[in-house]
Amino acid sequence: MPTPRLEIEYCTQCRWLLRAAWTAQELLTTFTTDLGEVVLVPGVGGVFEIRLDGETLWSRKAEGGFPELPALKRMVRDRVAPGRDLGHSDRRTAGTSGEN
Repeated sequence: MPTPRLEIEYCTQCRWLLRAAWTAQELLTTFTTDLGEVVLVPGVGGVFEIRLDGETLWSRKAEGGFPELPALKRMVRDRVAPGRDLGHSDRRTAGTSGEN
């Protein structure tokens, strides 16, 4: 069974390589055996998109910003390891914007 491929496309003009690399590191640390590969894809024009097996999980242009890491981890988890407990990333705190 093929393992999931996660792509992080980032804008080189905006110098978002470090943000992309940090996001990749966090996801690889959390999903050590669930992801087959994490690929950094250089782009231009303000792009910051995260795709899992071709499905867009997050688009900076569509969402109006960058993903909160706990929310991103939940999105990835729901696709590659459903039912897995993410510890503090599963806990929602009062006052967290955008979450009900």
